[in-house]
Amino acid sequence: VQLQASGGGMVQAGGSLRLSCVASGSIFRAGVMGWYRQAPGKQRELVALIHKVGSSDYADSVKGRFTISRDDAKNTVYLQMNSLKPEDTAVYYCSAVGSNVWGQGTQVTVSS
Repeated sequence: VQLQASGGGMVQAGGSLRLSCVASGSIFRAGVMGWYRQAPGKQRELVALIHKVGSSDYADSVKGRFTISRDDAKNTVYLQMNSLKPEDTAVYYCSAVGSNVWGQGTQVTVSS
């Protein structure tokens, strides 16, 4: 499996979820890993990214609420999502930034 995302679900507004993504070694070693999301009728957008050295960046819409991290020993990238809002509802995907390689995403649904 090249990219396997998990951890999605249904939560109420204000709740939290933690997403995980296991990547094949070749993809993970590419360097920058990112979490993306795609809501119905909208384009896929980059939510957060993390460099090999651990520095990260976030879309303005999730700053202060989401935290991306990586475990190089497990080829896994995480997305801790707190204070979730209905507008966070989307399918979430992980990928090596710029690779255009995608796996199955995981659905996140936030109810008001």
